[in-house]
Amino acid sequence: MAKWLITLGLILVVLGLLWPLLSKLGLGQLPGDIRIERKNFTFYFPLTSSVLVSLLLTLILWLLRR
Repeated sequence: MAKWLITLGLILVVLGLLWPLLSKLGLGQLPGDIRIERKNFTFYFPLTSSVLVSLLLTLILWLLRR
């Protein structure tokens, strides 16, 4: 369990450090990301970005298990 927590923590740190670069690539503004703006209300659901990040993390974890 400790190994998984350390790995997850390192992944989160790396993602945090790469966040400015990822935002320049358009992550969070992809087609399929839902954004609804009204007068005093903004709803944002990054559907496509979530799927992309999930696929990437699945691939990384699959490679680590091998």
